[in-house]
Amino acid sequence: MSWFTDRHCFLLAVITYGFSTIYSVLLWRKGFRQDNRTSYCLLLFAFVFHTMAMVQRGFSFSRCPVNNLYEAITFVAWTIVTTYLVFGIWSRLRFLGAFASPVLFGVGVFGLMPALDNAYGTRPEFINGWSSLHAALILLAYGAFGLSSAAGLMYLTQEHNLKFHKLRAIVSLMPPIQRLEIAIGRLLLAGFSLLTAGLVIGAYHLKQTHGVFYKDDAKILWSLLVWMIYLGLLLMRWSFAQTGRRFVWGAVGGFAFVLLTFWGTNLLSAIHQQ
Repeated sequence: MSWFTDRHCFLLAVITYGFSTIYSVLLWRKGFRQDNRTSYCLLLFAFVFHTMAMVQRGFSFSRCPVNNLYEAITFVAWTIVTTYLVFGIWSRLRFLGAFASPVLFGVGVFGLMPALDNAYGTRPEFINGWSSLHAALILLAYGAFGLSSAAGLMYLTQEHNLKFHKLRAIVSLMPPIQRLEIAIGRLLLAGFSLLTAGLVIGAYHLKQTHGVFYKDDAKILWSLLVWMIYLGLLLMRWSFAQTGRRFVWGAVGGFAFVLLTFWGTNLLSAIHQQ
């Protein structure tokens, strides 16, 4: 068996995410006092294997690779690392990788569970364009939410250092907490916009396939709940001027909720198992 199947390429990507996580621990201990080009290069190296895995899966099944939980995980992780690599071009934002690496590694390890890839070794039916677009937009939204959560962890770390007057908060290459808060808000807005577009397209696709715009389905109800959670966060920021630690914890907690409940609701959904 070739070591360059899509799953083996993803395995190599996860291993590299693991090395990046180990290096990130060293950065935390040093207080982020240096430009972590090594972390950026490790994530870039992992990105190459990750992209190869997605391309091979997509071409082998002739469709957008978002048909099951394994593919959903790889897509979400890919959007997170891709966005980081773009922002990481600026040296002062590369430390986002120190928080993104553990998330990518943990999600990747979970995604390697064989039971999640129920299409492995078979050729599933082609998914039409509307369904693929719906899934892609929503998974891109989760990627933006994941990055906002990573930025939130950066914010909380920097705030903790400032609160206890630690020198590393002054000499750190981390962005100021005010700039981090702005970045979190913009990432949440981008993710919410993508999520809204994905849900609208999903409702249109549901109308085409089932004759209704809404069904009492576990995944649909969960998606609406996630939409309301992030709408609430944005309203807190805009209408009630809720900023600072409470807002950041909301961003971190919102993505934690998505990670912990996504897989279970997907398995309970009759529509998404078809």
